[in-house]
Amino acid sequence: MLAKETDKPFDDKNWLFEIKWDGYRAIAEIKKVAVELYSRNGISFNYAYPLIYNELKKLKHDIVLDGEIVVINEKGKSDFQKLQHYEDNTRFPICYYVFDMLFLDGHKTTGLTLLQRKELLKKLIKKNAVIKYSEHVLSKGIAFFNAAKKNDLEGIMAKKTCSEYFAGTRTSEWIKIKYHKSTEVVIVGYTKPIGARPYFGALVLAVKNANGFKYAGHTGSGFTDKLLKEVYQKLKLLATKNSPFKEIVKTNMPVTWVKPKYICEIKFTEWTNDGKMRHPIFLRMREDKTIKDIPMIKATSAKKMYHPLTIWL
Repeated sequence: MLAKETDKPFDDKNWLFEIKWDGYRAIAEIKKVAVELYSRNGISFNYAYPLIYNELKKLKHDIVLDGEIVVINEKGKSDFQKLQHYEDNTRFPICYYVFDMLFLDGHKTTGLTLLQRKELLKKLIKKNAVIKYSEHVLSKGIAFFNAAKKNDLEGIMAKKTCSEYFAGTRTSEWIKIKYHKSTEVVIVGYTKPIGARPYFGALVLAVKNANGFKYAGHTGSGFTDKLLKEVYQKLKLLATKNSPFKEIVKTNMPVTWVKPKYICEIKFTEWTNDGKMRHPIFLRMREDKTIKDIPMIKATSAKKMYHPLTIWL
C-alpha cells in the first residue's frame, strides 16, 4: 500500500501518525521456518540482511508483515548510505520496524481496520533488538510533526485508523508529510566531467508526465568520489544515442544519454515555474524502486527547505 503526499500536518481523531522511517520498505512472509524478505519491487533481502532474516525465522506464526529496514550509525541516527552498503557496515545496529500486517495464521487481515491490524501486530511482535513494532500516536498530527522537526527527522506518516490495506494502491488514506523537501526522479543521462573531477559532471534528471519524460534539471552536488564511481559504473552500461525528451535540453557539457532505469532521490528548494528543481542536490540511489513506482508529477512551488539530516528518535 502506497501513500500520497501533502505539505501540512493536521489533527484528526480519525487518523494515527507514525515516524516516516528512512530506509528500505520491505515485506516479510513467514511460513513455519521458511522466510522471504523482499523489497516493494520484489528484490530479495534474504542474504543482504541476514540478521533480520534469522530473527524473522523465530516468529511462531504464519504471517505477512510490512515495514522498513533501517541502520543506525555511530551518532544514533538512521543512515541510508550505511544501509545501502550494509556489507561494509555490519558493526552498526540494523532493525526492521514493522507497521502493518497482511496475513495471520491462515487468514487475510487486509480487510480489518488499520487499528485492528496494529493491535494484533503489537501482541505478536515481542521485545526484540532487531524486529520492532512501529509505534504511533492518535489524533495529534501537528504536535507529532513538530516533534519530528525538532529532532530533524525526515517527516511523518498519517494513516486513517479505519483504512483497510490495498496492496499496490496509492491512496489518500495513507499520507506522507515530509519535513525535508525531496523527490524521486529518473536518471536519463550524465554530463562530461570538468577539470579533475572523475567519471561524470552531473546527472540529467527527469520526471514522468502524460507524454513520457520531462526534463527536471541536473545536479553534480552531493557526490563523493566513491559514489561518483558507483553511479557511473551503473549508468555507462545503459548508454544510448537517444534523448528521452521531446524538448531540447541545454547543459554546460556534452551529455551521454542513458536508458531510463535507475531512480535517485534529490533534495531541492522549490519547483520553478517551468517545472525544474531549484538547487537540486543528490541524496541517494533508490534501487528498491522502479520507474513504475514513480508517480507522474505536477511541479508546484514549495517553501524553502531545511538541510536533510535524519536523526534517530
